[in-house]
Amino acid sequence: MAMDEAEKQRIREEFESSRNKGAQEQQVAAQQAAGPQVEPLAEGSSIKHVIGVVSGKGGVGKSLVTGILATELARRGAKVGILDADITGPSIPKSFGVDSRLTADADGINPAKSASGIEVMSVNLMLPEGDMPVAWRGPVVTGAIKQFWGQTAWGELDFLLVDMPPGTSDVALTVFQSLPVEGVVIVSSPQDLVQMVVGKAVNMANMMKVPVIGLVENMAYVTCPDCGKKIYPYGPSRLEETARAFGLVELGQLGIDPVLAEACDRGDFEEKLPAGTLPQMTETVVQVAEFTEFLANEGL
Repeated sequence: MAMDEAEKQRIREEFESSRNKGAQEQQVAAQQAAGPQVEPLAEGSSIKHVIGVVSGKGGVGKSLVTGILATELARRGAKVGILDADITGPSIPKSFGVDSRLTADADGINPAKSASGIEVMSVNLMLPEGDMPVAWRGPVVTGAIKQFWGQTAWGELDFLLVDMPPGTSDVALTVFQSLPVEGVVIVSSPQDLVQMVVGKAVNMANMMKVPVIGLVENMAYVTCPDCGKKIYPYGPSRLEETARAFGLVELGQLGIDPVLAEACDRGDFEEKLPAGTLPQMTETVVQVAEFTEFLANEGL
């Protein structure tokens, strides 16, 4: 029996999907065989801990979680920087009210600074207009990430947070191979496909031998402004179920908060963020950093 056009198209799509998956697996295997090739920092710069914030898909609030972690660490007295690796969708500068163009001198590129002193490096700070598209091919994007890391005059930082692009693309490979990432925080949302999406991020981290610090669930609920009751617009939370499925630490839930959304749009996110937001996440990241320092001091 002859195949109809729909059946032929299905086979074409399955073949293309299989080929793409095989190519990515070969690329990851080659990266693993080559081993980490950490790019050097600019002279005079020192960064103690590098933490990535990742997701398996877009639109889950990864930049929001990055901003919360940066702000809470800074409130503890840490010197913090953010490398906005989401080249085609950078939102960190706007949230922190940073719009000054980047400058450079003999020490390297000077990062912008937020109101509280958080250092920010983002492609949007290099564009004439913030809404200009960044139509770069993969090699150019990965080259930019390496430059942001190695040619920026970061000075002395306790933490550098890397706001990763969504998914498991070549940018993720570049970050994991070129930066000394100590661990990643995974951000998800309470939807039916969440376990598959989180699984992609977890498996990517495992393949690159980067520890997963834990899981944050964003957009989990809405709080009624009249009675204070929590409403779950996307169905019940899947944080506990998903964390258990992959053996992850639960780092907390975030609700849909119009106040924070408006603060991100206005650029006064640091000021409006309630103290103690996602305390388990911040505390766990600090503990990971302290443990890493202990191992280094012991020569382990």
